[in-house]
Amino acid sequence: MIALSDVQSHIHKSPIAMNKAPSDELIIANKELLFQNGEKEKRAKELIIANKELAYQNNEKEKRAAELIIANDELAFQNSEKEKRANELAIANDELAFQNSEKENRARELIIANEELAFQNSEKENRAAELIVANNELKFQNQEKQDRADELIIANEELAFQNSEKEKRAAELIIANKELMFQNQEKQKRADELIVANHELVFQNGEKQKKAEELTRAYNKIKSTEVFLKEYIQGLEEMMSMTHHKVRQPVANILGISQMLSQFISSPATLKKLIGYMEVSALILDGFTKELTAFIENLEKKGKTNKG
Repeated sequence: MIALSDVQSHIHKSPIAMNKAPSDELIIANKELLFQNGEKEKRAKELIIANKELAYQNNEKEKRAAELIIANDELAFQNSEKEKRANELAIANDELAFQNSEKENRARELIIANEELAFQNSEKENRAAELIVANNELKFQNQEKQDRADELIIANEELAFQNSEKEKRAAELIIANKELMFQNQEKQKRADELIVANHELVFQNGEKQKKAEELTRAYNKIKSTEVFLKEYIQGLEEMMSMTHHKVRQPVANILGISQMLSQFISSPATLKKLIGYMEVSALILDGFTKELTAFIENLEKKGKTNKG
C-alpha cells in the first residue's frame, strides 16, 4: 500500500517540474550556437582580409618585376652607349697618332728646306746668274714653309681640341660607370625586397591554411551541434507526448478517486476499492516517472557524446 504523501511526492516529480532543466540546456545550446556562428563570421572576415592583403602583395611583386625589366633595359642601353664612347675614343686616338705622324713629316720637311736654303745661299755666291731663279725658288719655298707652318698651327689646334674631347669622353665614362654602379645597387635592393615579399607570401599562405582548417573544424562542430539539437528537440517532443498520454490518465483517476473518498467514508468496502484504484493509478504514474527519468538520462548521455 502506497501512502498519500508518497503519491504527492511522485506527482511533484512529474514532467511539469522536470521540464525546467532541458529548457535551460536548450537556451545554453542556442547561445553556444550563436557564439559559434559569430566566430565563423569572424574567421570569414579574417579570410577576406588575408585574401586582399595577398592580392596587394602580388600587385607589388608585379611592380617590382616591371621595375627590374626597366632597369635591365636601361643598363643594356648604357652598356651600348659605353661601347660607342669606347669606339669614339679609339678613333680619336688613331686620328691623333696620324696627326702626330704628319707633324713629324712637316718637321723633317722644314729641316730639309733649311738645309736646301743654306745650299742655295752657297750656290748664290757661285751662281750670280742663277740669282733671280734662286730668289724665285726661295720665295716659293718660303711660301711652302709658311703653308707648312700654318698647317702645323691648325694641326696643333685640332690636337688640343681632340684632347679636350677625349677628356670630356673620359668624364662621361666615369659618370656612366657611377650611374651603372648605382643601378646595380638598386637592382640588388629590388631583388632583396622580392625575396622578403616571397617569404612573407609563404607565411601568409600558411596562416590562410590554418584559418581554413579552423573554419572546417568549427563548421564540423556546428554540424554536430545541429544534429544533437535536432535529436534533443525530437526527444523533448517525444517526452511531452509521453507526459500527455501516460500522466494525464493516472492523475485524472487519482483526482477523481480523491473526490469520491469523502462520499464513501462510511463504507469501508467501497473505500477500500477506491484506495485500490488510486494505488493502481499511483503505481502507473510511478512507473512512467521512472521511464521518463531513464529517457532524460539517455538524452543527456547523447548530448555529452555529441559535445565530446
